This record gives sequence, structure tokens and C-alpha cells, in this order.
Amino acid sequence: MIVFRYLAKEVLLTLSAVSAVLLVIIMSGRFIKYLAQAAQGLLDPSVLFLIMGYRIPGFLQLILPLGLFLGILLAYGRLYLESEMTVLTATGMSQQRLLGYTLIPATLIAVLSALLSFSLTPMGVREVASILQQQDALTEFDTLVPGRFQSMKDGARVTYAEDLASGREELRGVFISDLGKGVRGGNDKISILVAPTGRQQILEDGSRYLILENGYRYDGNPGEASYRRVGYETYAVLLPKPSVALAASDREAMTTAELLASEQLKMKTELHWRLSIPLLAFVVTLLAVPLSRVNPRQGRFFKLLPAIFLYMAYLGLLIAARDALDKGRLPAALGMWPVHGLFLLIGLLLLYWENILLYAGKVSAGRQQEIQHA
Repeated sequence: MIVFRYLAKEVLLTLSAVSAVLLVIIMSGRFIKYLAQAAQGLLDPSVLFLIMGYRIPGFLQLILPLGLFLGILLAYGRLYLESEMTVLTATGMSQQRLLGYTLIPATLIAVLSALLSFSLTPMGVREVASILQQQDALTEFDTLVPGRFQSMKDGARVTYAEDLASGREELRGVFISDLGKGVRGGNDKISILVAPTGRQQILEDGSRYLILENGYRYDGNPGEASYRRVGYETYAVLLPKPSVALAASDREAMTTAELLASEQLKMKTELHWRLSIPLLAFVVTLLAVPLSRVNPRQGRFFKLLPAIFLYMAYLGLLIAARDALDKGRLPAALGMWPVHGLFLLIGLLLLYWENILLYAGKVSAGRQQEIQHA
């Protein structure tokens, strides 16, 4: 029991450190993407951290099996390097017993991955989709940031407001540059609106307008001096709705019970994918235990790079199998089991490779003796 606690502690500590680093890296990349959308006025900055919080389960469900794989390699690699595993082996610790000890924390990770895959990740996807749909209902006025030029309508309109007052109900120091239809047709027409104040007006049909007061409109072609200037007391500008792409497809947001009840091929594919996540933890444990065995002279990271390539091949084949299931190239009943079976076989070969070589050597020696006696 003492040995088990020691081994489990080493694996779980390394797993936690590796998973935390991977999570920060992945979340940073995704946060930069959302931050860019917020800078363009497509997202309200106040919902960024809420979106990232709901995305964490989806990140973790793939990070945890990889973290477990690397955790076993690094933790046991250190024990081999410092000859601690040699001492354990001398006291009767076989590879099979080491695997049995390692499968206990692996079961904990598999259960957590199943909880994430079957429940928390779909819930997070639904919440993110709901937030993005709410953001999609916002207009240019709602996402305007004072003191910043914001591009809308694929760059066709640039809006600027010096300040927002009265709870975002009034704009001050308004500047709007709008490229006319002639720009893409070759006429290079541009309209510029300036006004000291502006306010939002909502009509009965839900349309929203920015009402500018006591300002000027300039029309002309860039590079030419012939501009037309028109003064106005009131000018209405239609506020377009920003387009925010949803983060995931509908099937990723469906509950597992809905997937089980569905007969659609894509729903069955999603169900097989969710089942593969916790199973991944057991298979990578079987792969990592024999791969972690290194000679102290070889160094701790001697097998790390080949092991990572093996894991990437495993995950890549799972993704390829998912695409093949989506397109009907693989039977739905077969699912992704052939990929799991292949790497399960590889893990067993790695685990019993020395025994296989020893047995083959004995068989060869026996045959040679038979030949000599003959």
C-alpha cells in the first residue's frame, strides 16, 4: 500500500502539472481569438471570462488523457533514472503489478473524463452557444467602445464615438465612415458622417437606428477634391447586427441521452467519440507503463519523443475514424473500436515484449539442441 500511494502520488502530481500547463496554453490561444472579436465590437468584453469558463470542460476532456500519458512517462522515467524502480523490481515489482497500480489513478482520470465528455462538455457548449446567440442580437451601438475605431460590416463601416453618456443611451463626438456600394463596383465612393451627439432609437418592428443630430455628411471619392458637404439637423443610420459564428455544431451540444435515442449517423458518431474519451485513458496507460522504462544511461527523455508520436498517431486515427463514420465509410456498429483494439494490442506487445523475446530465445535454443542431438 505504501508503494502504491507513492507511485500514485508521483503520477497524479506530474499529471496535474502537465495538464495545468497544457490548459493554460490552449486557453490562451482561444482567449486571444475571443479578445480579437471583442476588440472588433463583435463580443461584449464582460462575457469573455464566462465563455472561457464554459469552455474549460471541453479542453480538459482531451487534455487529461494526454496529461496522464505524459505524467506516467515523466514520473516513472524519473524513478528509473534514479534507480528507484530498480529497487522496487528487486523487491518483486513486476511490469504487470506496476500496470495494476497505475490503472487505479487511471480509472479516476477515466471517470473524470467520462463526466466531462458525457455531461459537462455538452452543457458548456450549450451555454457558450446561448451567450453567442445573445451577442448576435446586439447591434453596433451595444458593442461600441468609447475612444476606439470599430470596424463593422466586413470593414465597410468604421464607427467612432468619443464618449458614451446616460448609460450608453447617448453618444458624443460621433464619426462614421461608410463605404458605398460603388467601392466594390469600382467607383470608390465614401460617405463620412460627423455629429456632436447621437442616440439610439428602436422602432416597433425591432429595427434600431442611430439618430445623429446637428452634424454633417461628406460624400466623395478618395483622392479627389470634389466632395459634397451636407448639413443636417437629424440623420438616421441603420444599425447592423454583428455576425458571431457559433462555437460548435448542434450535436456537440446534445445530451448523451438524446444521442442514444437518435438514429442519425452523425449522432451515433458523436456518441462513439464521447465513449472514446474515457477509454483513451486506459489504453494510454497500457502504452505509457512499458514506454516509461528507460536505462539510466539513456536519460529520462529518451523515449519521450517516440511516445508522443505514438499518442499523436492514436489520436489522429481516432479523428480519422470519426470522419469516416460521419461519411458512412465505416459501419456505425463498428465505431472506433478497431483503433482502440489496435493500440491495445500495441500496448500488450510493449508490455510483454521481453517475455516474448525470452520465450522465442528458449524455443530457438531448444531447437538447436534438438538439431545437435539429431
